[in-house]
Amino acid sequence: LKPLSMLVFIALIGIAFSQNLEVFANHIHHVIFLVIFHNIFAFILGFYTAKSFGLNYQDTKTIAMETGIQNGGLGLLLIFGFFDGLGGMALLAAFWGIWDVFSGIALASYWGKKRNIKILIK
Repeated sequence: LKPLSMLVFIALIGIAFSQNLEVFANHIHHVIFLVIFHNIFAFILGFYTAKSFGLNYQDTKTIAMETGIQNGGLGLLLIFGFFDGLGGMALLAAFWGIWDVFSGIALASYWGKKRNIKILIK
């Protein structure tokens, strides 16, 4: 089920991009570094804040994920509900949502593989 859900998700992203490729290409350079920097900073800040409070490693990773992953869908809903779908804001929230999924999966995969390596070593 996991591979199928990823394929469906990738297909939806592909459809959305293909229908808005010109808008994306013309404006993504305004938001890409902001989104990526903010997301990585949030992961790091969440991790080390939790660590500074003495939480165990599992809880520290959980706080890092909760801090790093923002709700891009909610952002889009608010943008279309209150700001009439203002293009730049919509692009920012849409890219944010896509990047959150990518970075969350990447970090979870890294931590999952790191844990599996430790189990094999023991």
